[in-house]
Amino acid sequence: MMNESQNPQHAEKTKKEEKIAQPFNVVLYNDDVHSFDEVIIQLIKALHCSIAQAQRFAFEAHVRGKSIIYTGDLSKCLQITSVLDEIELNTEIVTKD
Repeated sequence: MMNESQNPQHAEKTKKEEKIAQPFNVVLYNDDVHSFDEVIIQLIKALHCSIAQAQRFAFEAHVRGKSIIYTGDLSKCLQITSVLDEIELNTEIVTKD
């Protein structure tokens, strides 16, 4: 009789669960539509961060073209991008390298 670790279906399910559980990054991309103040206000609302931290994220996105603004579980990433989507900021959720 096969135990769970020898079961190919169990191994595949475990790999899928590990992939979903891994840390994700929320990436904020620069755009020419929103002012710094608009971006900063929305970052504070989404991340519950300080003004100084929001300014750093906004400046990094402006200068480098993107900024990783959060690393964590997928559900939190989805919450954050949902708030940023309210004013149509350009974001992406990517797996952490």
